[in-house]
Amino acid sequence: MIKISPSILSADFAHLGRDIEAISTADYVHVDVMDGMFVPSISFGMPVIESIRPCTGMIFDVHMMVVDPERYIEVVKKSGADIISIHVEACKNIIDTLLRIRELGAKPALAINPETPMETLRPYLQYVDEVVVMSVHPGFGGQSFIEESFERICELDRMRKDLGLSFAIEVDGGIKLDNVEKVLKCGADIIVAGSAVFKD
Repeated sequence: MIKISPSILSADFAHLGRDIEAISTADYVHVDVMDGMFVPSISFGMPVIESIRPCTGMIFDVHMMVVDPERYIEVVKKSGADIISIHVEACKNIIDTLLRIRELGAKPALAINPETPMETLRPYLQYVDEVVVMSVHPGFGGQSFIEESFERICELDRMRKDLGLSFAIEVDGGIKLDNVEKVLKCGADIIVAGSAVFKD
């Protein structure tokens, strides 16, 4: 079953509770945490996650766009995260961090940037519940979908089948009505939508 994860990066920060209530029929709430180092932008951190956690019983899908995310895993989980995704490009001890996320009671996920070869993920796929394929350059909302992402999603789907694994494929960035069908045909299971939900 396809799941939708609206990104609150595109929500009205002055009315986050209201906007979260407005997406209550979605499956997840996608929460982008940015540190201004791994990506140029700074979004929000754990106090905001903790403050909006009482607003909904929805699954919090927390995307850690930060350097050395292992430093924050415990506090992110304590703040209310249900799924924690770390970037393959930003973590020094990927397997240990993924195992720690699961140990804490959250689902571990691994995110990958558009320029990073998909084969980079192979050693870690047995440890994850989800893989987040970035179809834009991380750090800013409202970008256009990178066309090469279609083949990258298909490649990951083939890898999943070849390895006999069942992790979900989440696609994040630039997804609109005119490309979502093709994204799903490539093998995506979870669609992150920000501007398409809160701005359009």
